[in-house]
Amino acid sequence: MIEHNALVVFQDKNIRRIWHNNEWYFSIIDVVNALEASSLPKRYWSDLKSKLSDEGFEPYDKIVQLKLPAEDGKFRATDCANTRNMFRIIQSIPSPKAEPFKRWLAQVGYERVQEIENPELVQARMKELYKAKGYSDDWIEKRVRGIAVRQELTDEWDKRGVKQQKEYAILTNEISKATFGKTVEEYKNFKSLTRENLRDHMDDLELIFTMLGEASTTKITRSRDSQGFTENRSAAQKGGKIAGDARKNLELESGSKVVSQENYLLETEAEKKKRLKKNE
Repeated sequence: MIEHNALVVFQDKNIRRIWHNNEWYFSIIDVVNALEASSLPKRYWSDLKSKLSDEGFEPYDKIVQLKLPAEDGKFRATDCANTRNMFRIIQSIPSPKAEPFKRWLAQVGYERVQEIENPELVQARMKELYKAKGYSDDWIEKRVRGIAVRQELTDEWDKRGVKQQKEYAILTNEISKATFGKTVEEYKNFKSLTRENLRDHMDDLELIFTMLGEASTTKITRSRDSQGFTENRSAAQKGGKIAGDARKNLELESGSKVVSQENYLLETEAEKKKRLKKNE
């Protein structure tokens, strides 16, 4: 699974993508939205498909439907195109952002080739992105480490017969529920988040206990040689409980809760400037 690379940003617009057949495929609806070609991207793309077909570009031969996360967190079939075909589609969209987007798209594809040859570039670019958003160096290190812990766990799940995105979500919720007393969706609601990545809005302790739950699950999964969804669900519950018990003990001794409603969206402009200045 490619978790942290599945979303890229062009001029504050999120573009969903997925690694398929050894290349990136991008959500066409997201690209239309990023180019601000229409206030109704779905309808615009539907009309454009007919136009492209008349021009000799056969969308049904070149467009692939792949499952991408929707706003509600569920994975739904979405029209996607690789870099080459996306260039052709963009040519038919009158937008002042078309040329900048083409340059951005070419760079994104080039960076992926670099990352395959040198995986350390992935972490370096990720750190730069978080730093640009104003996160502290200490927080970034924990976030990056957390991604590695998560990847190690999902690799184990994949090797042990957990394949469907729905099953990944259920197992993740088991760990979260046992660790924090909330599913991922409940946690996001608690923090007043919608489409945002929950972990990007956790503080240091929340990230640490998230890592503990997932690292514990990986350890238990391997020691028990868990196979299939049911056995891995049991391991997830036990791994989460280890982190949950540790969280409760800390809360008891410190007299304060680990789970916080705070998120980076609630930060005032003054606080943001203060934090950015501190990180310079």
